[in-house]
Amino acid sequence: MSTQPVPDTELDQVAAELGPGGDLAPEADQDGYRRRMARRKEVQQQRVGERKLEKGLVLVFTGDGKGKTTAALGLVLRTLGHGESVAVVQFIKGGWQPGEAKALELFGDALAWHALGEGFTWETQDRERDRELVQRAWRRSLDYLADGRRKLVVLDEVNVALKLGYLAVEQVLEGLALRPELTHVALTGRGAPPALLERADLVTEMKLLRHPFREQGVKAQAGIEY
Repeated sequence: MSTQPVPDTELDQVAAELGPGGDLAPEADQDGYRRRMARRKEVQQQRVGERKLEKGLVLVFTGDGKGKTTAALGLVLRTLGHGESVAVVQFIKGGWQPGEAKALELFGDALAWHALGEGFTWETQDRERDRELVQRAWRRSLDYLADGRRKLVVLDEVNVALKLGYLAVEQVLEGLALRPELTHVALTGRGAPPALLERADLVTEMKLLRHPFREQGVKAQAGIEY
């Protein structure tokens, strides 16, 4: 098995060919397996060593599956753990205080949290009021997007606001352009529009395979849904 450095353009392909190891590796003997994994380590170190760019990322969590906000809040916790400041603006959710907001109060001024909606459309039943609240939330978001002190800004359910027509994708794209160079922003919610997906650095689509609410009639539970 070759130990020569791999050209940059081939690194990802070679890493994929070597594989992650375990029972997926074809070698039955330990010596052969060790050589494969040693080579995999060399290639991975080369891959990591050549990735030197640092930039503020646009991360989109969308799709019909559960876990979009949860993924963004994982970034919130991670960022706060590094001593950085974070802002969370929730566009649709409101009328209740989720468990994560209570738990993250421990971080004090390092976290700004705004739930600026009044609930789902079937609860509010007022399009113009919903539109007004979304635009108010967007104005608040712009302040945080332009604030270099915030390492991460989470726009929770903003994709839903876009889908419902309460916010224009052009507004969001213009707001993203206001960010300082190293500010990250995470945008969550179903139905992220193509223009936003095209702008994003990372897109994760949550795919729904099974949900206890649908299949079993299980209600929303503290710690799981809120």
